[in-house]
Amino acid sequence: MTRFILLSLLFSSFNAFSAVTAWTDFTLDNGHVFLPVTIEGIESRVMLDSGAQINSINRAFIGKHDLDLDKGRPVTVKGVYDVERRNAYNNVNVEIFNSDFELDSLVESSLGHHSNGMLLGAGFFNNFIVQLDYPHRKIRLVTRDSIDMGKVANVRANSQQGSGMPIAQVEINGVALWLLVDTGNAGTILINRRAASKVGLLEKVEGASTSFGANSSGVNEFATSDVVKFGPFEISDVKVSFPAEGQKTNLESQYERTGSRIGGKRVVGLIGYDLLKDFVVTLDYRYGKLHIALPQK
Repeated sequence: MTRFILLSLLFSSFNAFSAVTAWTDFTLDNGHVFLPVTIEGIESRVMLDSGAQINSINRAFIGKHDLDLDKGRPVTVKGVYDVERRNAYNNVNVEIFNSDFELDSLVESSLGHHSNGMLLGAGFFNNFIVQLDYPHRKIRLVTRDSIDMGKVANVRANSQQGSGMPIAQVEINGVALWLLVDTGNAGTILINRRAASKVGLLEKVEGASTSFGANSSGVNEFATSDVVKFGPFEISDVKVSFPAEGQKTNLESQYERTGSRIGGKRVVGLIGYDLLKDFVVTLDYRYGKLHIALPQK
């Protein structure tokens, strides 16, 4: 578990008397949000993934720098396409936002090139209201006593029972669906095949592509929806992906630790970068509140 007392220094390091941090630049790489980080004294970068219930360290990073880390209890990770048992590490020294702290239960994962040092999921997002200005590639953190998200939220959203992950209602071709708010999904909206049938997309398939989950890959088909309603905005011609016929997925419980119970709303997919990229997204992960707006010019 993340050491939350130390993680709280992320906010206080900016200004002990401020309720809002300064805007900080992030790197957008193929739809993924990255921030600079130092891990065990080595400069790297960290991906922010609101769809992950775990924090991860890249096995390629460990191998590249021949790190000898303190092993913790192994963790079973359920990704979109597969379930896998992983090593986990404790007492990993990390510096981010000019603050030093330690992380426990960092799960070893495949995060691509060794320059991608780690991934932060729920342990990061749960502590603050997070604002992501996608068009300007900036991020800031806001304390909950400085903004009433219950009043300003303009997207029907909730915190999913069991997983605690943020979910939002999105209408595709007039059909309301509950989807995970997933900053780690760099592609299109991804829904299960049954939902794709309900919104009339199975008859409009334009092609197929390979998608990579936490543990393995799968084949998705895609089609263009007539209109997607996201909060107060209606967006036309949005591409939507869904598993090819016969492709098994775990869309309702991505990154869930096996054995935990998922209840509440029926979640049928993920919101991806393609839907978020034009907005300033304000997310209260802990209470499942969401506001979106177009950026100021």
